[in-house]
Parts: sequence; C-alpha cells; structure tokens
Amino acid sequence: MKNHLKALRGERAWTQAQLAEMLGVSRQTVVAIEKGKYDPSLPLAFGIARVFGLPIEKIFIAE
Repeated sequence: MKNHLKALRGERAWTQAQLAEMLGVSRQTVVAIEKGKYDPSLPLAFGIARVFGLPIEKIFIAE
C-alpha cells in the first residue's frame, strides 16, 4: 500500500525514531511502512492518522 508517511513526517521535521515512539512501534516498522514493504494493521493505521491529525485516506493510497 502506498502512503504519504515520509512526506508528512518530513513536513513536521520528525525523525523515524520520533514517529515510532509516538506510535509505540520500532523505527524499523516506520521504515518498512514508508517503503511500502509493510502494510500496518488497522489499529496502527488509525493511530498514524491520529498522530498526524488527518483522515486515514489522506495518508494511505489504495492500489
């Protein structure tokens, strides 16, 4: 699944480690999601949307 996670994170000047800490996951999980190698669980996807204050549709792109 494609996403805008890296760009959104960059706009806020957050590191992958900072985002991972906010989400309660490892930095490697954030890296894998950003690269499209890992699709987050629904609860994690909603957590990501909550952290960015955006609707989930603005972050993730269905292919």
